[in-house]
Amino acid sequence: MNKVFIVANLKSYETEIEAKNWLEIFLRNFKNSNKDLSQKVIIICPPFTLLELFKEFFLTNEVNVFLGAQDISPFDEGAYTGEINAKQIKEFAEFVLIGHSERRNNFNETDDALSKKVEISLRYRLKPIYLVQSNSNQIPQGVEIIAYEPVFAIGSGTPDTPENANKEAALIRERGNYQVFYGGSVTSENVAGFTKMENIKGVLVGGASLNAEEFIKIIQNA
Repeated sequence: MNKVFIVANLKSYETEIEAKNWLEIFLRNFKNSNKDLSQKVIIICPPFTLLELFKEFFLTNEVNVFLGAQDISPFDEGAYTGEINAKQIKEFAEFVLIGHSERRNNFNETDDALSKKVEISLRYRLKPIYLVQSNSNQIPQGVEIIAYEPVFAIGSGTPDTPENANKEAALIRERGNYQVFYGGSVTSENVAGFTKMENIKGVLVGGASLNAEEFIKIIQNA
């Protein structure tokens, strides 16, 4: 049986107090789950400010969950005030999201800037999860994991159909030996429709992951 990847993107939410509550609810539901989760790979991407908290919590409670950062500086360490670099992220995380449509749109991130982020991630042995909005987006060299996220589906409550997402994933896989995830209005009710598709190896969950109980249901149903 192939493993299914479930990635949570908590975006720019959660204070420390709110995150502790999320973690306690997650842990309780995770340990009480009556389903076999051994074939599920869980990756959680909290804000930078919470990476240490999440890492310590999962280590202390012996929960097999990986951490990812939501972004990364295109520069190495140095005089880049306000940036969080790959060396710093590597202390806490193994994955990093690069190319999310919200960053492309709100922060005007270009293909060139995203390529630099991928390059520096790989240099520090971080695994980039590279987000594309269509099968025609540029994909930097060295990327192995692609998340297909159609813009119309993000935060809209209207996901792509599993059939069309599978078709897009197939076209992406034709371009290289990629693992392709689907992202965009994923819920516990629709997740199985995506993960049962031949070319979709996992999901990227946004808004629904902010509810820890719902996120556990997504993991169970994936």
